[in-house]
Amino acid sequence: MTHVYVPRTLTDAAMTAVRDLGHPVVVGGEEPPTRDALLRDVAGAVAVVCTLTERIDAEFLDAAGPGLKVVANTAVGYDNIDVPAATARGVRVTNTPGVLDGATADLTMALILAAGRRVLEGDRLLREQTPWVWGPRMLLGLDLSAGASLGVIGYGRIGRAVARRAKAFDMRILATPTSSSLTEEDRLGVRFVELPELLEQADVVTVHCPLTPATRHLIDADALRRMKSTAILVNTARGGIVDERALVAALRAGDIAGAGLDVFDGEPKVDPELLTLENAVLTPHIGSAGTATRERMCRLSVSNVAEVLAGRDPVTPVN
Repeated sequence: MTHVYVPRTLTDAAMTAVRDLGHPVVVGGEEPPTRDALLRDVAGAVAVVCTLTERIDAEFLDAAGPGLKVVANTAVGYDNIDVPAATARGVRVTNTPGVLDGATADLTMALILAAGRRVLEGDRLLREQTPWVWGPRMLLGLDLSAGASLGVIGYGRIGRAVARRAKAFDMRILATPTSSSLTEEDRLGVRFVELPELLEQADVVTVHCPLTPATRHLIDADALRRMKSTAILVNTARGGIVDERALVAALRAGDIAGAGLDVFDGEPKVDPELLTLENAVLTPHIGSAGTATRERMCRLSVSNVAEVLAGRDPVTPVN
């Protein structure tokens, strides 16, 4: 059967757009399909609209068969896809850059504020009805607007969106060098430094680079030791960029002050020790979870499929 395979249910408008493509549609469900279901339901597909929870590798592509033309990933990152394997089979791969920059940057700032100002610790204190009296030393945290510096690892679209928001808090911005050409507006007075210097100087380190073999565990024990003991680490990119065992050890030892994590190395599983740490703020990969943002992501994926099936280049190609 020549069909469009959608392993995870998209937004309502996007599902309508999928059905308007003129092909039968096979839909998984709200939850990720099992591997067996994934390989079964992709057989004969002409297009796939997937999410980051599906592993798109040679086995998957072979199960689809020679009629597969496009895999549209509903995410910016595409570390779940074996792009060379897809390219070798003539399969176009697409992603959804640009449409989720603001939402992810907003959540990044929320994590910076929550971890830096110990918001959840205060919330738990009240909910647990712990006796308290205001005092000069109570729940002291990081003053963003008192000259704090933000270190951006990965100064791409999302990194720049975070930097713009941080500027509104009067933060000084450091960033790792970028190969992208930047407008004066993009530069924002940013000082570009190599990673070791950024780690040593930043009061907040925020991760926005893609997960690649080169960036896996980029933030390891050595990197964490370079950071200030008062610093906050935030990751809204991919969990594998941070060595979580090293991070747990650093948080326990007070080598850094706190962390805000929206992504995890083995998600949806989370290291049980992270769950016990008062100085870790944790969210379940909700960086793009604005209603309008998710709608734009899903519609862009479907638009990419429509273009490829019509014999045109996709809107946002990866290969």
